[in-house]
Amino acid sequence: MGKVAAKRKSKYSKETYLKWYDIMLLIRRFEERTLMAYGQNKVRGFCHVYIGQEAIAAGLLTGIRPEDPIVTGYRQHGIALMRGIDPKACMAELFGKKTGIVKGKGGSMHFFSKEKNYFGGNGIVAAQVPIGTGIGFAEKYRGSDNLSVTMFGDGAARQGAVFESFNLAATWKLPVLYICENNHYAMGTSVDRTSNVTEIYKLGYSFDIPSEPVDAMDPISVHEALLKAAKHIRAGKGPYFLELKTYRYKGHSVSDPARYRSKDELKEYQERDPVKLLEKKLIEDGIATEAEVKAIKDKVKETVAEAVEFAENSEFPNPSELYEDNYVQADFPFIRD
Repeated sequence: MGKVAAKRKSKYSKETYLKWYDIMLLIRRFEERTLMAYGQNKVRGFCHVYIGQEAIAAGLLTGIRPEDPIVTGYRQHGIALMRGIDPKACMAELFGKKTGIVKGKGGSMHFFSKEKNYFGGNGIVAAQVPIGTGIGFAEKYRGSDNLSVTMFGDGAARQGAVFESFNLAATWKLPVLYICENNHYAMGTSVDRTSNVTEIYKLGYSFDIPSEPVDAMDPISVHEALLKAAKHIRAGKGPYFLELKTYRYKGHSVSDPARYRSKDELKEYQERDPVKLLEKKLIEDGIATEAEVKAIKDKVKETVAEAVEFAENSEFPNPSELYEDNYVQADFPFIRD
């Protein structure tokens, strides 16, 4: 159990590699348990899991700062966990419990944490892109060197809100890092069938935004691309656009059997499983021992089990709480019974 291959020279520290493996495995196990809970009717409504895209979260963990605000779309459990939101609060939110991160009112698509600079998932395709652009405007107005991480999927890349946001950010040199998580299928239709521009990063060229593609099945590639983009943005040079080429192993949502893709394609990407390949690298390159890897596995297993137990034992919100936490409560005299 304790055997280790001859140690190879690694570009990054052992701590960094283990940090990547820890968060990627946590997301994978959390999402697998979420699917199980959905099948048990404990999680209801829409639910989109992050399985297959974990390397993106790992790269973000080390490639940006905790102070940098993040806004993303509806496939967002993994990004929330990466940002440090308690797995218990995340799972409780999925269960619709009052101990959830937004008191059981948001569900799968709407986690939020002001303390963690996490401005949430968004259920409307591309609606988060103008929000992230506005957050970038606020950071520039304050004079900070924070950047607004604004994430969207390949399906959102055809929405007008994206291009309007690109135009404003480029014109005003806003500190926005636009990230397209291209998992190839939007809801269920491939990029090839829905766009004449299949290399999505090239869309940024129309606005003179520095743009490039990234192999997002590898946390190192994501990490390095983020560092490069962040350096550009923090220097006051305006926005940057990264197309993170990834793959989701599950359907669009839990109700999607994903029959629109071939078994061969799925097999090809499963052979590039980011979690398994990173684990293999840790052992084969002598970065970590098998015992150290097992310790992380045991810790993650316990963390997810505790999150589920917490969610199951928490109370549902009182129906009266539906009218709390609104932006404003007022009488409307023009409404008649």
